[in-house]
Amino acid sequence: QVQLVESGGGLVQAGDSLRLSCAASGRTFSRPVMGWFRQAPGKEREFVAAIRWIVGSTDYAGSVKGRFTISRDNAKNTVYLQMNNLKPEDTADYYCAAGTRLSDYWPTYNDWGQGTQVTVSS
Repeated sequence: QVQLVESGGGLVQAGDSLRLSCAASGRTFSRPVMGWFRQAPGKEREFVAAIRWIVGSTDYAGSVKGRFTISRDNAKNTVYLQMNNLKPEDTADYYCAAGTRLSDYWPTYNDWGQGTQVTVSS
């Protein structure tokens, strides 16, 4: 099992940037993939981005490609989500997840953080 703690959310204006962090602990070697998902009120959880710990390969949702960047610091067991040019439609609770294969399907992931709220005002 892996424990995940997100941080970095907040209230920003459209066009601003935020960087989310996800610190992982526990059996991180058993979860070679990390993902970010988000869920807005009244909407389903949706994929944002994912990365493989070892090789660093990534995947992004079309709605964030070119604006968001996922990265990792293996020495710190931390994954980041740099969010630039934020839009009101990016407003959601953002969740970090750990899994065994890179996927945009949230049930694929085994472990989840508590979430961090991002609000983008227009």
